[in-house]
Amino acid sequence: MYGAQLIEALRCRNSSLEFFGVGGERMRAAGCQTVLDAADLSVVGITEIVGHLPKIYGLYRKLIREADRRRPDLAIVIDSPAFNWRVARQMHKRGIPVVYYVCPQFWAWRQKRVKLLRKYITKALVIFPFEEEFYRNRGVDASFVGHPLAELPHPTVERNDYASQYKLDPEKHWITLMPGSRVKEVSMNLPTMLEAAAQVGAALEFLLPVAATLDRHSLAARIGQRNITLVPEAQPALWHSRAGIIASGTATVEAAMMATPFVMVYRVSALTYTLGKPRVKVPHFAMVNLIAGEEIVPELVQHNFTAANVVARLNEIIPDGPVRDNILEGLARVKASLRASDTSDVRHPAERAAAAVLALLPREKQ
Repeated sequence: MYGAQLIEALRCRNSSLEFFGVGGERMRAAGCQTVLDAADLSVVGITEIVGHLPKIYGLYRKLIREADRRRPDLAIVIDSPAFNWRVARQMHKRGIPVVYYVCPQFWAWRQKRVKLLRKYITKALVIFPFEEEFYRNRGVDASFVGHPLAELPHPTVERNDYASQYKLDPEKHWITLMPGSRVKEVSMNLPTMLEAAAQVGAALEFLLPVAATLDRHSLAARIGQRNITLVPEAQPALWHSRAGIIASGTATVEAAMMATPFVMVYRVSALTYTLGKPRVKVPHFAMVNLIAGEEIVPELVQHNFTAANVVARLNEIIPDGPVRDNILEGLARVKASLRASDTSDVRHPAERAAAAVLALLPREKQ
């Protein structure tokens, strides 16, 4: 999504630019020739990645060979640090400037790896306000361009029309389930979400947006006859939902942008959690809590992520009252902080990022 936004913003400024690399449907639609599909690199966890290393290394070599063949003027890497810092290193060796857009969360863990950015990255474009100072203090040329989701417009579809389209009861509260965008994440998070939905019973209806990286048929088979409706897009579901059960990640920011109170949940394998927990350097897991510097939404991680706990937290945030009001106020503050600090700059974050990217191209190609 971020890559597609950036490509579209760059094309608006210079229609002669060409793009190739790693991406999915959105980047292809924006005009990127995808050498690799992003779904093939979609692995989460420390132990989980081991079995995929030979395949990932082969894909990495394929991408580098294509870069050697095409000789790009600039490389842009987005998130995915385990893969992308190696790509950045190879581009740096070849004298190709590298922009890191949506930087690794090295402030959360493995802070010593900032030296990789300092060594191989020409420009870092960060999407969280506190990241600019963090990276600049460590010698990285970083600029906060705003979060790409901060300018999301509210969906225009009316609640009754949405209910009619997906055969939902508009008189009931709806809850959005977002178990993650990777198959492994879903396998770890969805079963407990389904158990929580079963405990609630027919009092609520549940919406499950299907990420592009997931197979709709396998999800439908897993859900069975429960009161859960699969929908294609997250934002309308969140906008019309009373609350959400959201796996840690970008989806939590998306829920904040839609002003939807939620319970953040997450689970990884026991070994990954044991290996990773001592390395985490931040007090919260939910991105909105990290941005706010306090717990705005409840977090249920690993052994605390049980159906009973999820239901208990939902029962606190669904009714009108101080708990819900505090969450809504906190989410509004987070949304405001994710916009660029210069209020006179009305450009979309992707447009600000595009301007920074173009400044690094050879003058005759800007």
